[in-house]
Amino acid sequence: RFCLPLVLASLPTMATGEEIPPALQDSWGDFWLFRFFVNAAGYASIVVPGFLLIQYFKRRNYLETGRGICFPVIKSCVFGSEVKSVHQEDGSLPPRAEPTESSTARQVFKLLFCAAGLQASYLTWGVLQERVMTRTYGATEMDPGEKFKDSQFLVFMNRILAFTVAGLYCALTKQPRHGAPMYKYSFASLSNILSSWCQYEALKYISFPTQVLAKASKVIPVMMMGKLVSRKSYEYWEYLTAALISVGVSMFLLSSAPNRHVSTVTTFSGIVLLAGYIIFDSFTSNWQDALFTYKMSPVQMMFGVNVFSCLFTVGSLLEQGALLESLRFMARHSEFTAHAVLLSVCSACGQLFIFYTINQFGAAVFTIIMTLRQAFAILLSCLIYGHTVTVVGGLGIAVVFMALFLRVYARSRMKKRSKKLPPGETPVQKV
Repeated sequence: RFCLPLVLASLPTMATGEEIPPALQDSWGDFWLFRFFVNAAGYASIVVPGFLLIQYFKRRNYLETGRGICFPVIKSCVFGSEVKSVHQEDGSLPPRAEPTESSTARQVFKLLFCAAGLQASYLTWGVLQERVMTRTYGATEMDPGEKFKDSQFLVFMNRILAFTVAGLYCALTKQPRHGAPMYKYSFASLSNILSSWCQYEALKYISFPTQVLAKASKVIPVMMMGKLVSRKSYEYWEYLTAALISVGVSMFLLSSAPNRHVSTVTTFSGIVLLAGYIIFDSFTSNWQDALFTYKMSPVQMMFGVNVFSCLFTVGSLLEQGALLESLRFMARHSEFTAHAVLLSVCSACGQLFIFYTINQFGAAVFTIIMTLRQAFAILLSCLIYGHTVTVVGGLGIAVVFMALFLRVYARSRMKKRSKKLPPGETPVQKV
């Protein structure tokens, strides 16, 4: 009983060979691996009974034999109400609306609006994310203050607001008739929660620029997941750009700057958490791609995923007693409350800007805007929080973004060429 906490507490030091910041070694219960398993146990307490109920209703052939008030709810959650539709061309989003008799000035204004909305939402979100996870609250001359440590509560805050926004949007606008079994959203929801949790936790062990570059390299595991989950095929240029991204990220990670602060040192725990984020996020995108074979809008997808995300996170927080503890932290530090709320607002608004931008201008324009956002995020983080980047690290960043822009260019060329293919030929699916 007493050995387990000692082993868990010593794992970060043994794995990294580096001194762990004092804020990370307050207690063995704050170690990320222990928290990960505790959170996973909380999710399992909801997933396992749900799985057993689904199997029970399917074995009973409830779709034909069920009656009563609960029948519509159970039918929607377990069986759905429509057959699958033909998979859309882009895989994850409906075809974008073509502009109808719109002036050039109007289109330019829409593009600037989308770009400004995406940049403002996600740059603010990135700055606040680093502030919440790496800095203390309530610091005075006599008191060093305290850090907020529960990443799962931040995930819950983001998801509850996204759920509310998506629900209101679906209620106020006309949406396609929903046909997917609701339980299928839980897979994407669970992986989405875990990827977000890993993303927040990683900032305790790595710098924000490192995290941004690692996120840019997620095209590699996305391609691997596409092979495994969706049986997709890829072109030679996709493998080439993936290799360039790997080289650039490696150059940045292996570069070392003099007098680096402890909080900016890339530790083994940080690398593991980044790998977890990329793997879970890759599964999320591919599973959502498979779900779009049902007739649904992106906002319906956002609503369905966030329903389960709220259920999983609030259940786990209540079981651990962490919900009240986090609320007490909010009561003690009004600045944290403002940061957490603004973080959630930026996340929810950012998702709506994503859907609107892709619908109006297509995925290529959206990818360019978000790639620029990643570059601005690194620059902003270095200016605000004092991160240092060496010449080799800067070259690595340049290689990564060059590969991303090359990827966008090659994909747009392939799409133009695929439109000229004979009717019998099908273009290769892309990530």
